[in-house]
Amino acid sequence: MTTVLKTEGLNKSYRLGGFINRVKINALDEVNLHIESDAPVIISLVGESGSGKTTLAKVILRLVEPSSGTATIYDQQVAGKGAVPSKHTFLSSIQPIFQNPFEAFSAYRSVDKYLQRTANRINEASAKEAELNIEDALASVGLKYADVKGKYRNQFSGGELQRISIARALIPRPKMIIADEPVSMIDASLRMNIINLFLSLKEDYNTSFLYITHDLATAYYVSDYIAVMYRGTIVEFGNAKSILTSPRHPYTQLLLDSIALTDRKWERKPFAASDIEAKEFQFTGCRFRNRCPLAEDICKHDRPQPIALPDNRDVYCHFVEKTAQKLETTP
Repeated sequence: MTTVLKTEGLNKSYRLGGFINRVKINALDEVNLHIESDAPVIISLVGESGSGKTTLAKVILRLVEPSSGTATIYDQQVAGKGAVPSKHTFLSSIQPIFQNPFEAFSAYRSVDKYLQRTANRINEASAKEAELNIEDALASVGLKYADVKGKYRNQFSGGELQRISIARALIPRPKMIIADEPVSMIDASLRMNIINLFLSLKEDYNTSFLYITHDLATAYYVSDYIAVMYRGTIVEFGNAKSILTSPRHPYTQLLLDSIALTDRKWERKPFAASDIEAKEFQFTGCRFRNRCPLAEDICKHDRPQPIALPDNRDVYCHFVEKTAQKLETTP
């Protein structure tokens, strides 16, 4: 089996505030994930804003250095002490897709120039080979080179521009694409087109995806695995369908109150998300305890360790049995 994604003791700390009132924020706190597969997979990273999803993506993409720990993609350590791949090797293996496609392209350069630059610099291809690679990548997202060549970003819709971003990421034929909220700025009517595209590209290009989102509906539809994050920590991780049809962490259950699933009746309840508070990032025990209906004294002092369940998921909660009982009594 190949190690698709592995993080070991991954931490990233920031200092916020002035000299007098400076506080330490653990944006990533002992993040441990491990996925092995001989086939491409889609891994969704879900949680509210401020949960650490984008920070984890930036660490894997080598945009920021972790404070400690390591990250490995396809048996290649990409972050942390001992990461050795050259920039060329790294970009040939991992490519990003960002939230706002309009920020990925300058208004003063035609979008095909970006595609050509990617093909030339990463693939070191000749002009003819680069054009063929670009045509193939654009065709895979439903576009033609002739319809893109010489045009600027303002001549495309958001959905079209995001497809071009995906095509650009596909040119090196990477082993993994990191997609950070790739559909959040696209019209709702077009979002599923992009999500379905990920599914087809997973098979056609043999490419895995790390899909970062707060949209649990699309995560349920597209994912093989899901990691749920809260305030820089993993609270539940495992098979996507198991987690989203039978959540075992109180935070996952809270998130899922806002969506409907096919095999259970979910009543839509108000989701009162608290502001991001520095003190929650500094908790020594469970960071969710201020919002958790099951919290007891142990949650103030002891950090929950992963409880491995028979369905191969990890749940970071002191009261996994209670969450199971709650789930059984939910209509």
